[in-house]
Amino acid sequence: MDTMTLLVVDDEERFLITTQKLLEKKGYQVLTALSGSEAMVQLNNHIVHVVILDVKMPGKDGNIILKEIKHQFPLVEVIMLTGHATVESAIDGLKSGATDYLTKPIDMDELIQKAEEAFEKRKRVEEKIRKAESTRS
Repeated sequence: MDTMTLLVVDDEERFLITTQKLLEKKGYQVLTALSGSEAMVQLNNHIVHVVILDVKMPGKDGNIILKEIKHQFPLVEVIMLTGHATVESAIDGLKSGATDYLTKPIDMDELIQKAEEAFEKRKRVEEKIRKAESTRS
């Protein structure tokens, strides 16, 4: 698990395309989804390490999708993203298991740094699980 796979979820297609291109130039595998439903399909069909999830989307908002992700894929790290930063939505996201929170417009270097930190956190958790399982057998 050396290459991080990211899933970027946002209802703004231009943002998705631009972010995907920038992240792929840096060597990451990037999937995209225009909605929470699409994100869940991607998660069911691909191994994803970190999700970059917009809070404000039509239909199910990011905090609802975050809860679904953490319920079905507890090891997936989620970074919440919004152009409408509110303390309430940040607190809700963090309480529901988000790793971090960024506001738009995003700084790509900051996004990459936070995604790398989330990826490292996931690897540490997976290593703890492997050790616990090996002592059990």
